[in-house]
Amino acid sequence: MTPAHFTFSSMFMLGLAGLAFHRTHLLSALLCLEGMTLSLFIALSLWTLQLNTTSFSASPMILLAFSACEASTGLALLVATARTHGSDHLRSLNLLQC
Repeated sequence: MTPAHFTFSSMFMLGLAGLAFHRTHLLSALLCLEGMTLSLFIALSLWTLQLNTTSFSASPMILLAFSACEASTGLALLVATARTHGSDHLRSLNLLQC
């Protein structure tokens, strides 16, 4: 495994571990998701550069577009929960209560 591959896989795993173990605020969960998508974007960009093909050149841009949509949806949910519940603590959210 090259150092670049190790760096991006460890970056993805750290984001996944942060998402799994540090779930107190919705904002921290969104930041972990953004770190994971950023590591995927950089790894996919380096992969297309290493292959030297033009058929995969649009893949990083598509992933970046999905990442922007995910970020805007997450921020909209953060604002909505902060308005209705008063904070972004995940413990105050109850899915059984509507």
